[in-house]
Amino acid sequence: MSKLEGNDRWNSKLLLTEHHEQYEEEHAVSPPPSGHPTAAELRMIRDVILLPHMLTMVQKSMEEIERTGNLLGRLHLAGAHVLMDLITQDLFELRRELSRRRIRLTSDEQVDLVIYHHYICRGYEERFGIVREVLRSEISVQLARYIGDISRHLKALDRKKAREARRESLAPAKT
Repeated sequence: MSKLEGNDRWNSKLLLTEHHEQYEEEHAVSPPPSGHPTAAELRMIRDVILLPHMLTMVQKSMEEIERTGNLLGRLHLAGAHVLMDLITQDLFELRRELSRRRIRLTSDEQVDLVIYHHYICRGYEERFGIVREVLRSEISVQLARYIGDISRHLKALDRKKAREARRESLAPAKT
């Protein structure tokens, strides 16, 4: 219980509506103290399983680009490095959040076309299975999202530089 709970200031007009709603959302989303993982936590577990595979794929692509004498190889490598940084950052944040929620992935095994990962969620033990084809399609979707984010960021930078160049060309010359 925080110091602000039970405080009458939460009911006064001094508190902005957005802040009150944000406080309510943060406390409503908190995971249950024990038992099964929520749907959001299962998605987080899935992503923690996916992201290392994505890193491996990007690393292999980078090695392939380095082997070939592609004219735009440096550009591709720079983009791949940015992509790896984003994936690594997301993986770190997901692992930290799972740890905060007391969810731990232990071991993995592959049976036929299904990859199983054992996890412990606040004392509840279960295994999470994902079919290899589903894993591949999820990786494709995630990579497309990352690449879309990078290209939107680059386009925004390009627009910003174009606006600055227009302003400079319209400004009177200094003598």
